[in-house]
Amino acid sequence: MRKHSYLLALLLILALLLAACGGGAPAPAAEDVVGEAAEEVAEETVYEPLPDEAYEPVDYQLYPAPEGGYVGDVMPFVTEDGTLELYYLFDTDSNGQGYHPIYKYSTDDLCGYEDHGMVLSYGMMSDPDPALGTGCVMQDADGLYHLFYTGHNDTGNGGKGKECVMHATSTDRENWTKDPEPLFFSPDNYSKDDFRDPEVFWVEEDQCYWLLIAAHENTLGGVVIKYTSTDLKNWSYIGPIFAPMAQYMLECPDLFRIGDTWYLTYSWDCVTYYAMSDSMGGPFLPPKDNILDGKGSMEGSGFVFYAAKTAELNGNLYLCGWIGRPGLSADSGVYQWAGSVMNHQLVQREDKTLGVKAPETLDSYFTMDKIVPAVPLTDGVVIDGNSIALTAEDGAYALADMGTRRATMTLECDVSIDGNGCVGFAFGGSEKDETFTALCLDKRQNLLHYEGYEIPEITKYDPAAYTKFDFSRSDTHHVKLVCENEIVVLYVDDTKALSSRITHSVDGAHIGVFADGCGAEFSSISMKIPG
Repeated sequence: MRKHSYLLALLLILALLLAACGGGAPAPAAEDVVGEAAEEVAEETVYEPLPDEAYEPVDYQLYPAPEGGYVGDVMPFVTEDGTLELYYLFDTDSNGQGYHPIYKYSTDDLCGYEDHGMVLSYGMMSDPDPALGTGCVMQDADGLYHLFYTGHNDTGNGGKGKECVMHATSTDRENWTKDPEPLFFSPDNYSKDDFRDPEVFWVEEDQCYWLLIAAHENTLGGVVIKYTSTDLKNWSYIGPIFAPMAQYMLECPDLFRIGDTWYLTYSWDCVTYYAMSDSMGGPFLPPKDNILDGKGSMEGSGFVFYAAKTAELNGNLYLCGWIGRPGLSADSGVYQWAGSVMNHQLVQREDKTLGVKAPETLDSYFTMDKIVPAVPLTDGVVIDGNSIALTAEDGAYALADMGTRRATMTLECDVSIDGNGCVGFAFGGSEKDETFTALCLDKRQNLLHYEGYEIPEITKYDPAAYTKFDFSRSDTHHVKLVCENEIVVLYVDDTKALSSRITHSVDGAHIGVFADGCGAEFSSISMKIPG
């Protein structure tokens, strides 16, 4: 908002014109009109935003993507020396006849990544794998490394099916040797074309390896099925361990345990889901809300956080996936397949359901406190140190400005909401663009969402990229924002994340807080930047 006050001058001109006109009642003296106008202007409050500061984008340290491409499905592996390696499908905007070679990043703290480039190429059209699909990396008892992956060939491999399980080995995890032939194709009564994403691990109790894979059974639909082996070469089909009869496929399955509870993650509908069980072999049941990050409202175009698998690093369990690249337009809540690395730290809640929070390693990355300036931009704002209280009637909003958003930063605070309105963080308000878009904690609909709507518009349209959130669990909610260039991740109560690409938050845009149709308090606000 900018100060535009022409009222005083206009009234002065009007008074002079009236005085010059003949007939009628005598015009009041110009000084009387000016005095009355001055009293009116004095009653109005004019709000000014904080001045713009210089903005410099940064190299991606937290959410990398390869030069000339995008991060597709991730296959995490943790080395003996405590390094997290993220093998992933390399995607481009111009995939050819062969596509999705496997590339690799590595990190020891999730705050900087080494790019290893390609580690496994796709094959020829005469091979089973002119396109590669997701799998896993593991190490056997003799120290040999194994990469199980999906081979995909649209010609159908002579009627055997488009997809099969493939295998490669390595002694250094950089140079891999492929087995020339597939390990196996889909069994009878399963789709020959949808059979992918093997996940292999040793099971001590059974003294054998398990292989879980996503498949489509002709009557059950999407299932996760199990194979076993003692030598990683010869595999026996066991059958489904999870068949919810809800989706066409359950891609990228992963199995892990926290305490005495087993969890199975899987992906479809552009979303990563999970189910729970008291036993490693199931039955697995999804909780009422089994989504930990966002989903899109547009079918096939809502890849907010997808294809996530788990990795344990230094005693913490992480959910490793990717955030999609923007769709046809920025800030629309529409994301395409493949984008940038995205990792959340997993939390087991009291009821044994899962939650996510910002990786604890970020605390050693964002170490420098930044002063939190704040000014009101509307009525209904009270600023007290690093706390901001906002009050807005139904159909109105209150907004405070906290200055130019740094390219990489965190913001942490406690948020309480009085009423059933919508509160959150606003981005914009610079000299380049005075409008503010809203990242919402929406108590009206029990949602977290962002889709580029301006604050006055958030009640007019349905959310486009969102996740459910139950605000009734607490009166006060702990919130953390993690920002790196246009990527903004909202964490609430170590329960949910909403990952977004907010282009309206960069290039000098300010960050603020708002309340729409309710009261809210943002208290103990803390901003940090890298030291």
